[in-house]
Amino acid sequence: MALPAIGDARLQPLAGFSIQARVLGREDYRLGREAEFSPTDLALGWGRMTEDAVLSHLQISQSSRWYRYRWNDAPPIPLQEIIRSSANMHMIPADDAVAAALRRIERGDRVRIDGWLVQVEGEDWRWRSSLTRDDSGGGACELVYACSITPE
Repeated sequence: MALPAIGDARLQPLAGFSIQARVLGREDYRLGREAEFSPTDLALGWGRMTEDAVLSHLQISQSSRWYRYRWNDAPPIPLQEIIRSSANMHMIPADDAVAAALRRIERGDRVRIDGWLVQVEGEDWRWRSSLTRDDSGGGACELVYACSITPE
């Protein structure tokens, strides 16, 4: 599968991607090399990370391409489940229709996203998606070339 170049950067598909998730947060970006490709990050949750009873005990924030969660006293579900059932995803819209759908997404929405986990490679720069859900911290975000985004 060949994906179109964006400017002077090549997109290499790493794995097919499809998710049904709840939007835990969104952050838009205009500055920096990454913003040329991915104007929006979505913090997404699935499994028990879609439930109000769980989310009401978490404070969720995003900034500088990071997704953070905190809780008082104890986490509402085991920490490893939070890590495996939520992620910050850097969204690369495949076309204008997907970009428009991405702009309409708000915290709390339930969405389906189909596309590819990718690596973006420029002449002197590379940005690569995580390919596992057991990771957290630097390099753990998914880089998603979104072919479709639909409300659920």
